[in-house]
Amino acid sequence: VVSTACYVARIRGVRSAVPMFQALKLCPEAVVVRPRMEAYSEASRAIREMMLELTPEIEPLSLDEAFLDVSSSVRLFGDEIAIAKRIKERIREETSLAASVGVAPNKLVAKIASDLDKPDGLVVVSTENLHATLDPLSAAVIPGIGRVTQEKMRRVGIRSIHDLRSAPNKVLERLFGRYAGRMRERANGIDDRPVVAERREKSISAEETFDIDLEQRSVLDT
Repeated sequence: VVSTACYVARIRGVRSAVPMFQALKLCPEAVVVRPRMEAYSEASRAIREMMLELTPEIEPLSLDEAFLDVSSSVRLFGDEIAIAKRIKERIREETSLAASVGVAPNKLVAKIASDLDKPDGLVVVSTENLHATLDPLSAAVIPGIGRVTQEKMRRVGIRSIHDLRSAPNKVLERLFGRYAGRMRERANGIDDRPVVAERREKSISAEETFDIDLEQRSVLDT
């Protein structure tokens, strides 16, 4: 299956977890490259060290993503935009990699902002331009809204974040049940979750993708 895809392939519809034969049908000229996890882990560790020089408040999301709280670092390194530029420049100089950074008042908006100008962007969202930035975006960029929910939203005329935050309470309650209030908050760019530097694991899982689809229970059990 596809681990990740370049941005040209993504335009063709190739996404992570798509079976390789389907990916090559969507993008026949794609070049398939085997993953090099050791190289990715080494680069991730190097970038993490750069981040730690700027702030200890780092919450990793994955091998290549993290939230940074730099509110206590501005006196040493300049404002949050200066810090964002600094980390991007160091990543480029020391690893030859591009990094996309979103600067925002909270984690939700920072994550959305970081995806707006890939692969080498810097998007700043402030309280002043928050709605102007978020409103035109598809509501699908908000975490927790999957394909099934998107289809339900389209049926009632909700496509953009502006549509979502302006929808009547009854409509949101029908769509999201007891999470209706939270979804309206997200559509308004409200997120009070702190950056958590250390997190206790709640669960550990493992999975395996087979070369062919398996349908027999006896085969799966073995």
